[in-house]
Amino acid sequence: MVNNKKGVAIVGFGGMGGWHKNKLLKSDVAELCGIWDIKEDRRQAARDENIHVYSSFEDVLADEKVDIVTIAVPNELHMPLSIAALEAGKNVISEKPVCLSSQELADIIAASERTGKLFTTHQNRRWDADFLMMKQVYESGDLGEVFTMESRVQGSHGIPGDWRGKKEHGGGMMLDWGVHLIDQILQITKERKIERIYCVFDHITNYEVDDGFKLDIYFEEGLVARVEVGTSHFISLPRHYMNGTNGTAIVRGWGKDCEVVCCKNWEDKDVIPVVTAAGLTKTMAPRNKDTITEYSIPSPKSDVHDFYRNYCLAVDGKAEQIVTHKELMRVMKVMEAAFESDAAGKPVEFKDTI
Repeated sequence: MVNNKKGVAIVGFGGMGGWHKNKLLKSDVAELCGIWDIKEDRRQAARDENIHVYSSFEDVLADEKVDIVTIAVPNELHMPLSIAALEAGKNVISEKPVCLSSQELADIIAASERTGKLFTTHQNRRWDADFLMMKQVYESGDLGEVFTMESRVQGSHGIPGDWRGKKEHGGGMMLDWGVHLIDQILQITKERKIERIYCVFDHITNYEVDDGFKLDIYFEEGLVARVEVGTSHFISLPRHYMNGTNGTAIVRGWGKDCEVVCCKNWEDKDVIPVVTAAGLTKTMAPRNKDTITEYSIPSPKSDVHDFYRNYCLAVDGKAEQIVTHKELMRVMKVMEAAFESDAAGKPVEFKDTI
C-alpha cells in the first residue's frame, strides 16, 4: 500500500509543538518527519522519544520529505520563519496568532501567492464543543434576533511567566487568547459587518503587556459581542452567554451542555411578585413555566485533527482550506483596532471589508 501521508516537520518543540507531535504520531493523513528547536533541552526531549531532530532550521527546509512545516515558536518569529519556509517550497501552518500585524500578514500572504504554497494558521478552537453549541443555537434562530453575545475565559494564575509576558515577543492575552475568541465570534456572526470596536486592557500583574481585556464588538443591526479574558479571576463567569428577542442560551463552562430558554408566550399575566432583599418585584420575577420552552444541547463530539485532514486535502487541491487568509486578516484587524481603542480610550470605527 502506498503511503500518501504528508511529511510534517515541527519548528519549536515547546507546549504547542508537543501538542502537534502527539497528534501527528497518530495521524491518518500526515507523519512526523522530525523537529527543530533552538534549545538543546527540547531537542534532547525529542531524542528521548526517538523523534528525529534536525541540525538547524535550514536542515528542515532542505529535507525533501517535508511537505509541511508547522511553526510553534514565539509570536514575533511567525512571520520571518513562515516566509522562509514558503520560499523554500514548503507549505506552512503557523500557530496563532498568525503574526503581529496586518502588514506582516500581508507579507506572508504575498509570499504564499508568489510561491504557490499553502499557508494557514492553526485555529484549533474552532473545534471547541462550547463554541460549536453556541454556533448551533445562533444558526437555529430559536433565540429570535440575537442582540448580545458574550464569550470569555478567566483564570487566576496571572499571565504566564515565559515569553508571553514580554512585548518584544508578541506577548499578552489579546494575542494569546483574544485571537481565538474573536475568531469564534466572527465564525458565528459570519457576514454581519462590524461597525466599531471598544476595548480596555488590564494590567493587573503585568504592565508590559495586557494580562486581560474587555472587548466590545459592535455589529450592524444592533448586535454587540463582548469578548473578555482575565487572568486574576478566582470565580469565573459563564464561558458563553447569548441573548435574543425570543430567548437566552448559556454555556457555564468547558465540558458543560448548552442551556436554552425560549419564550413561547410573551404575555405572562399571572406573574406573582417575589421578595428580593428588602422589597417586592414583579418585573424580575421568574416566568411561569407554561410561557417558556427549555431544552439543552449536549456537548458535541469533534475531532480537532480535522484541521490537518482539511489542510492536507487543500495542499493537494482537493478542498478549500478551512482557515482562510481573508479570515486571518479580519481577526488581525479587529485585534489592531482593539489596541488602538485602548490607547485612545474610546471606541474606534472599523472599516469592515467582508
